[in-house]
Amino acid sequence: MNPVLSSEVLAELRRPRPYPAVSLVMPTHRREPDNAQDQVRLRNLLTEAEKALTQDPDVPRERRVDILDELGRAAAEVDLVHAEDGLVIHVAQGEHQVWSLPRVVPERVVLSDTFLTRNLVAAAAAERPYWVLAVAADRVSLWSGDPERVVEAEHDGFPLTRSLEDPDAERKERIGDLPSTFRDEATRQFLREAHEKLRAVLDAEPRPLYVLGSAEALALLEELGPPAPETVAVEHGGLADGPAAAVHRAVEPSRTARETAAVSALVTELDAARGRREFAGGIDEVWLAAKEGRARVVAVEDDYRTVVREEGGHLEPAGSGEPGARDDMVDEIVERALDTGAEVRFVPTGTLADEGRIAAVLRY
Repeated sequence: MNPVLSSEVLAELRRPRPYPAVSLVMPTHRREPDNAQDQVRLRNLLTEAEKALTQDPDVPRERRVDILDELGRAAAEVDLVHAEDGLVIHVAQGEHQVWSLPRVVPERVVLSDTFLTRNLVAAAAAERPYWVLAVAADRVSLWSGDPERVVEAEHDGFPLTRSLEDPDAERKERIGDLPSTFRDEATRQFLREAHEKLRAVLDAEPRPLYVLGSAEALALLEELGPPAPETVAVEHGGLADGPAAAVHRAVEPSRTARETAAVSALVTELDAARGRREFAGGIDEVWLAAKEGRARVVAVEDDYRTVVREEGGHLEPAGSGEPGARDDMVDEIVERALDTGAEVRFVPTGTLADEGRIAAVLRY
């Protein structure tokens, strides 16, 4: 399954394709007994997609055969044993992708000339990803993290490794000229190289950064200058080789504290915006602001879902399955806000209880 929704991947998914680009979306379950239904629901959704392709007169026979073959390949890649909260399958002529999402999504089959991406975008925004740089004298590793896990990022020159063996160590020790590991010039050059590679990663994909290492390693990195604003140093050596679970545990207290402070600052910003009359609260007001490109910051509670219908230029509550009902409007708002340059922040449930569970700071 595809693990990372980068800006490049998203742009590729949104690229127009020869009709149809097929998107299958369904909720999944992490645990028993609820996950027993997932296989049946997937089978029914595949049948629905096959029926839609077969009955659509605008789909040429050769293309339909190819897409059905890709659909079968995609279905074979689905891992419901390790499912999260949502599943998205994209299929077009000659290609397919399978996405497992840590976010609930509605069930649907969509045939269009582009893939449906709003659920992927919202899930990626809700993950709150971060980077971890784990430093040792002979290895510097990069880890991609979110609130649930970290995974080693083996790209852009990471991990960096070197040998600590000094062929002249015996002579240097004899004359008292053997510096400590983090004071010799070779180590400085090694960490300087890691510092430069990290800057390139952060330029391409900015995220909060945590640096793990011994006190000596952190001091040397500090001399080189912070690779990103508000970098958080965590004094914990021995993790340049992982394991992932230990890296996650070491960072989690700092990440939690940072997130708590950020939520508090966001609530203060929303209050100030209200005083300036640059505030929108509730799904209808925020939807209008996002649609018009007026939202500068959008705040959404983590598990907020609602079903609405558009009526007279506004959103009204609706029942699931009603004509015109839209059950992923929150995800649609998130995608639209990001497309117009807004910052989207997900906050714990209850944070925005008085604002209708979704709110925005407006540009004007």
